[in-house]
Amino acid sequence: MIEQRLGCSIREFFEREGEDSFRDVEQAVLDELTQREPCVLSTGGGAVLRAENRAHLHDRGQVVYLRSSPEEVFRRLRNDRNRPLLQVADPLQRLRDLYAVRDPLYREVAHFVIETGRPSVATLVNMIVMQLELAGIELPAKAPPGRAGPAE
Repeated sequence: MIEQRLGCSIREFFEREGEDSFRDVEQAVLDELTQREPCVLSTGGGAVLRAENRAHLHDRGQVVYLRSSPEEVFRRLRNDRNRPLLQVADPLQRLRDLYAVRDPLYREVAHFVIETGRPSVATLVNMIVMQLELAGIELPAKAPPGRAGPAE
C-alpha cells in the first residue's frame, strides 16, 4: 500500500527523500488503514517508532507482535537488498541495534506476543488464530482461496 502511494519502491524513496519523509507517508497510510473495516496489516519494523502509529495500532485493532531475534531476522534477510536500513557494513549489528530500540515499543503496542522461532507459516497462523480465539476475539469468515481479505 505504501509503495502504491509512493509510486516507487520503498528503497528508491528512502534513497531519494530520506527516512523522515518515508515515515511521514507510513504514518498517513497507517492512520488511514486503521480506520477502515477490519483487515490484516503487516507493518514495517519501524512503524512503531512514532507515538501516533503506536496509538493507532493499539487502539484501533489487535496487534500481534511476531517476535524474532536479530539473528533469526538476519538469517531470513541476509540476501535481501531491498531493506534500506540494512545496507551497511555489519547488518547483523544494525539488526541488534534496531531490536534494542524497537522491541520495547512493539511490546508496548502488542496485545499478543508470539515467539516465531522457525515454525512454518501454517503453524504461525494457527498460533495467532488460537490466541485471538482464546481472548474471545471474533474472527471474520475465512476468505475464499486466493483472496486475503479487505487489505489484499
